[in-house]
Amino acid sequence: MMKIKSTYINILLAFLFFVTKGNLSAQNETISLWPNEIPNAIANENYNEIEVLSEGQLSSTSKVTVPTLTLFLSDKDKSNGTAVVIFPGGGYRHLAMDKEGFKVAKWLNTLGVTAFVLKYRLPSDEIMENKTIGPLQDAQEAARFVRRNATKWNINSEKIGVIGFSAGGHLASTISTHYMDEVYVHDSISAKPNFSILIYPVISMDDKITHKGSKTNLLGNTPPEDLIEFYSNEKQIDSLTPPTFLVHATDDKTVPVENSIHYYMTLKDNSVPVEMHIYENGGHGFGLGVKGTSLYWAESCEYWLRTNNFLD
Repeated sequence: MMKIKSTYINILLAFLFFVTKGNLSAQNETISLWPNEIPNAIANENYNEIEVLSEGQLSSTSKVTVPTLTLFLSDKDKSNGTAVVIFPGGGYRHLAMDKEGFKVAKWLNTLGVTAFVLKYRLPSDEIMENKTIGPLQDAQEAARFVRRNATKWNINSEKIGVIGFSAGGHLASTISTHYMDEVYVHDSISAKPNFSILIYPVISMDDKITHKGSKTNLLGNTPPEDLIEFYSNEKQIDSLTPPTFLVHATDDKTVPVENSIHYYMTLKDNSVPVEMHIYENGGHGFGLGVKGTSLYWAESCEYWLRTNNFLD
């Protein structure tokens, strides 16, 4: 009798697992960014993605060859037409998919925002003809994809923003300043974000303040000066750069706070709407916040989004 009961429970649990998994899949659809040919790609059968799981959840990944977007829909009653593409960080070496991706998407959903977590290619000469443009190609196409399909998910095409963390913040600031760059053949849809949110971002490739790992992974060991300047995004700002919200901690020993400060000052000089929160502590990689002054940045960001009419 006990054996029969145990078998019944196991069957029931398995059924519930598959039902739940099906529901999650329906809510969090994963979409191939490039359903046909991936631009700038080199085929390499020995280069395979490495996923790290934690309690059954994708925590981080590296060696990405097939970029994807994971869609997080907010409740229909809460949806306000705003969408955000999320760029997880990881020094252009890996992607912190959970802490700086999925968790952020769920927070945005509570604000009525439709979120897309981008699993972008990490720069590598083994799989790219030009590794410096690979992440930007994926970022531009992600923005175009969301705008191209805005009607499908009841998104306002004038309220599509980006958020990036650390090296993902560099990518978010890159698309915010290089959205017009012709890095692949595309349609007429704009890749320009309507706003950008940069969290402890790498901004500059200047050795005085850059994160050297991100710089080396993106540009190589001895990049030419013109390439260093090209991807020092504080030097690429103009009056058309999107409104920006910046967050950094003073005690960040990985990506110096000067990255955000320089970006802020140049945005200000170009009369671009910008708000910056520099916290006393928090270090680097605090995601949605840790105990200390950085804990409440998400609340400030929500207020900024509302004040700028992105959460109407």
